[in-house]
Amino acid sequence: MFGQCDVLHVLLAQLKLASNLKYFRKKGSILSQQNEQEFMKVRIEKTASLRQKGIDPYPTNYKRTHTSKQAEEAFESAEKSNMEFHETIKVAGRIMGRRGMGKASFIDLSDTDGQIQIIMRSNVLNEHYEILSDLDIGDWIGAEGTLFRTRTGQITVQVESFSILCKSLRPLPEKWHGLTDVETRFRQRYLDLISNEDAVKTVKSRSLLVSTIRQFMSDRGFIEVETPMLVPIAAGGMAHPFTTHHSALNRDLFLRIATELHLKRLIVGGIEKVFEIGRVFRNEGVDLQHNPEFTTMESYEAFSDYNDVMEMVEQLVSMAAKTLHGSETVTYGDEELKFSPPWPRIDLREKIIEVSGIDFFDHSELDSLKTAMSKAGVDVSQQVSWSGLLDKLISDKVEPTLIQPCFLVNYPVAMSPLAKKSPADDRIAERFEGFVCGMEICNAFTELNDPIDQRARFEEQEMLRQEFQDAETDRLDEDFLVAIEHGMPPTGGLGIGIDRLTMLLTNNLSIREVILFPQLRSDRIEG
Repeated sequence: MFGQCDVLHVLLAQLKLASNLKYFRKKGSILSQQNEQEFMKVRIEKTASLRQKGIDPYPTNYKRTHTSKQAEEAFESAEKSNMEFHETIKVAGRIMGRRGMGKASFIDLSDTDGQIQIIMRSNVLNEHYEILSDLDIGDWIGAEGTLFRTRTGQITVQVESFSILCKSLRPLPEKWHGLTDVETRFRQRYLDLISNEDAVKTVKSRSLLVSTIRQFMSDRGFIEVETPMLVPIAAGGMAHPFTTHHSALNRDLFLRIATELHLKRLIVGGIEKVFEIGRVFRNEGVDLQHNPEFTTMESYEAFSDYNDVMEMVEQLVSMAAKTLHGSETVTYGDEELKFSPPWPRIDLREKIIEVSGIDFFDHSELDSLKTAMSKAGVDVSQQVSWSGLLDKLISDKVEPTLIQPCFLVNYPVAMSPLAKKSPADDRIAERFEGFVCGMEICNAFTELNDPIDQRARFEEQEMLRQEFQDAETDRLDEDFLVAIEHGMPPTGGLGIGIDRLTMLLTNNLSIREVILFPQLRSDRIEG
């Protein structure tokens, strides 16, 4: 109940709020600003009307007994037992549809499990039935009553009493049938979730995927930890970092680009199986597969190598596919992907020769590789380092051919400053990347634990960074070097992209579909 509130004061304050709101640009909007303001004015007036009737349109809580799915399952269970369902239940949700039939109103309520139909009759609710005139699509209500089947067979709540839980001031998009503008869907994700069942399904599938990964790692004896997001050295990967400043310490810090070096410190400390699921940040472009902040799972296991990690990835991803789909075969776009182990191991050097005719052993110098790639039709204008050129060659010529799940193995040491050299050839590192539909989903290697070799590789990366200012290189982390100088056992390490794996297992072709709040260009009207 609202009590002795000054209704006029509240109404004037809310109208002032509405008149001063900033709106998104008209492009991609469902309603013009003028129409939306008129809708809001009417709804604010209805809010004041509710308060005048002694009804608080924003109460503190509501004790729901059943979700929509639980209510339907309870009713169906009673039917199967040839019993009448007499229990009084309480459901709650957002009004998504409303149909009047004489002195009765059918309302569709949406909640976390789906939708349920309720019916409000004037001869049951008496004078409270008139309150329905102050309700709109988008409002939240709670309803108490019993369940029955209509003549069309739909399970419905016969409402005996109801409560207004939240009066919405803005109308839902496009008469509640969904958003058609992609930018608006990502920019106002809450509207997408209200009107798009697929978006909700993706959120739930991603949550299930992450919990599946956690359980898989726990079952293998791994310990989950957390490492710093603000770091003094942005090392552990080849990427441009975001920079910030800590006022109290008066020092510049970076958002981490990887969790690798801190996790390997824990291996040095004797925690032999460790993993972390968390955000990393890279100051890079945005496209269908890239977002400046993304989620990875990194793991490190003592006494293992990259062959052991490959086996673990196969098992992890195939189990995730079965958990989400009940099968190791998953549809992605036009492809039917088979995640069942074992995945093919494809030698990188042999594959590059096959698709481009270039043997990187024959082109160990920058200019030589650049010339060979130009002759093969690869644009080399944006690459300034040898490793950057080879990465471009792999992206253009190799990755598009890798459709079914597979591992590309044995990368040049020059591309892998944290990976151990192969005993068979010191030009090659024991490293692999996992690919599906031409998209990298993981990067892993036998970890370099020789501190002298590691220092030399870091120093080489620093020299390259000085020579090629725009090149993505790793950075020397002295504290990490001190750590492994205390001794790190042979270790297999893995970094797997949660966002891209979610894309594959939910049949979403854009990373923006699987990140709830992706980075977007500013689209606000200033002033």
